[in-house]
Amino acid sequence: MGVFQTFLNGIITGYESLMNSLPDKYASLLNVFIFAILISFYAIFTWKFYRYLSKKDLISLNLNRYNRTKHPFLNKFLAVIFYFVEYIIILPIWIFIWFAVLSLLILTLSETTQSLNSIIILSAAMVGAIRILSYYEEDLSKDLAKIFPFSLLTLFLLNPQFFSLDRVIRQLGMIPELFSEIIYFLILIVSLELILRMIDLLINLGNKGSTDLLKDEETIQE
Repeated sequence: MGVFQTFLNGIITGYESLMNSLPDKYASLLNVFIFAILISFYAIFTWKFYRYLSKKDLISLNLNRYNRTKHPFLNKFLAVIFYFVEYIIILPIWIFIWFAVLSLLILTLSETTQSLNSIIILSAAMVGAIRILSYYEEDLSKDLAKIFPFSLLTLFLLNPQFFSLDRVIRQLGMIPELFSEIIYFLILIVSLELILRMIDLLINLGNKGSTDLLKDEETIQE
């Protein structure tokens, strides 16, 4: 952590020296260029974020294609194992990575008075809501995943302290503390995805049972 903070302090010192050596109009242009890059990066992330995280099946590894056993029991057993690995282990970790990056971006853009806890809770609640809605209606989930980050960016841009690179760099100094806190939310993400998958599986089984019953009734009537 000390090395990282020293590195950031070096960046601040170099930035301040550069800004002091430039005329005011050129210093302002440099600031505009730097923040244009930051805003562009945020917009690119948001575009990727809403397109991927709003899908119910966020990944499509289809690990079950490696299940080539002929034995009926072993085939079903391996199918369950592959399903568990893909959707209960790999998928939550992938969602957690998106959550971590979102938290990092909000931390970078937020005010220095914003607590880490509130940033993490905001990010976790948003990611959780997007995942829940993805099982209900992907279009609704996509709208939320798209509108929220851009609305948040608008609020940050209206803050007069936003265009301060010193503030951004000092916020980046909280990254080690941020990652030490958000790791606990991995358990929450795994639990949420497990519950959603179980509910979705039960609903699909119920719908399949109803469909089979209707087909049987139609066959009897014929």
